[in-house]
Amino acid sequence: MPRSPGEANVRRPTNVTLPVELVAEAKALQVNVSQACENGLARSVAEARRARWLEENKEAIDAHNAMMDRDGLILDEFRHF
Repeated sequence: MPRSPGEANVRRPTNVTLPVELVAEAKALQVNVSQACENGLARSVAEARRARWLEENKEAIDAHNAMMDRDGLILDEFRHF
């Protein structure tokens, strides 16, 4: 989803439930729990977007791959490697 330039800085307070031992270790190691949660969530969102894109475009990707298998690369005859 596109965001406006200033939108990335807008924060929303959110409660999360985490294992007590993990939070204690993070604090002992001076890990910023909010930043760590944000990084993990961003990774999960990126993976979900990728999976969705691949699923939505599966038919086109399969058709392209089939064409490459059948016809070879365009201009392949001019490659010198």
